[in-house]
Amino acid sequence: MKRLPRPALLAASLLALLLCGCAPLAGLPSAVQVPTFELEGVRLTGLNLPGGGGNPALAAVTVRLRVGNPNPLPVRLARVDAQLLLDGEDVGTVTLPGVNLPARGEGPLVAEVRLPVTLTTAGAFLRVARGQAVAFRVDGRFTADFGRLGQPSFGPFTLAQGVWQQPPILPF
Repeated sequence: MKRLPRPALLAASLLALLLCGCAPLAGLPSAVQVPTFELEGVRLTGLNLPGGGGNPALAAVTVRLRVGNPNPLPVRLARVDAQLLLDGEDVGTVTLPGVNLPARGEGPLVAEVRLPVTLTTAGAFLRVARGQAVAFRVDGRFTADFGRLGQPSFGPFTLAQGVWQQPPILPF
């Protein structure tokens, strides 16, 4: 039986170690549990009508979510892209800020967003501004950063849904 030269044996050993080190990365998406999202509140804080000079109509909205990490590792939600629907109508896409979550812990995700008001969505925003109930849904996808273990993406799925009703911000 022929023996491998020492440098070849060393190279083969290093290659085997590297391949073993990559095994958890390949299995990460199936082993990782999806973080959870719980809506704490959504609030219309302003409604601007179109103005002179081409200023568009905008709705200022604050979204508060509680995000949970069921994994035994800390994780950073590096990017959360969400779609807001009011009464089934697509209002717009927003990118929510990232959030650091401790292992098996949770943290707040608060976003101040400005959304365009269109002829299709103006009625829903006006009902919310008057204190009336409007059905909403937030669909999204996100990327989780597990550091050296990888950055799996999750979604699309519904992050939150329910009825949006708040005290009126318009007197009429």
